[in-house]
Amino acid sequence: MPVYEYHPDELAQISVVRQAHGLDLDAVKAQWHAAREREEHAFAAPPEAGRLTALDIASWQHIEWARIARVMAELQMAVYAPDEDPRVVRREEQRAQRMDTEATWDEQAGSIQPVEVRRHRIYRITARPAAAGEPPLIRHIFAASASAAVEHAHALFRRPRSIYQDGEYRITSVEQVLPESGDFF
Repeated sequence: MPVYEYHPDELAQISVVRQAHGLDLDAVKAQWHAAREREEHAFAAPPEAGRLTALDIASWQHIEWARIARVMAELQMAVYAPDEDPRVVRREEQRAQRMDTEATWDEQAGSIQPVEVRRHRIYRITARPAAAGEPPLIRHIFAASASAAVEHAHALFRRPRSIYQDGEYRITSVEQVLPESGDFF
C-alpha cells in the first residue's frame, strides 16, 4: 500500500512556509495580498473538473499566508522563523503520525507488500482540443513524476463516459506546480 509523504494541501502549506522563512511582517502581508489575488483570479476562472484544482491550491496558500501573518503579529516576530511557529511544528508531528498510522493500517490488513512511501508532486497539465476555437483544458494532477501525470491525463481524456470523450486533446504543457522548484525535493 502506498503512503504519501505529503498530501496536496500539505505541499501547498509547506511551500508557503519555506517562502516565508526570513521575511518580515510587511513582506508576509504583501505575499498574503498577492495570494488573495491569485485565489480571486482562480475563483473567477472557468471551473476545473477534478478533485484538485487551481482554486484549491490558491485557497490553501492564501489561508497559510494569512495564518503566518497572524502568528508573526501575535508572537511579535521580526522575521518569520518556522521553528518558532507552533503550528508548523505540530503539523509536522501530525504528518509523521499520519504516515505511521497509514503504514500500521496496511500491516493490520495483512498486506504482504512492503509499505511504499510515495513522494508525489502537483503538476498542471494543459491540453488543447482538436476543435478550433475551443478553450484549452487545464487539469491539476497529483503524481510521482511528469510522465506519470501525463499518463494519468491521457487516461482521463480517453475514459469512457468522460466529459472529454467527444473530443481529441493534445497535451501542450506539463508544469510542476508544487513543490516549487528547489523547495525540498
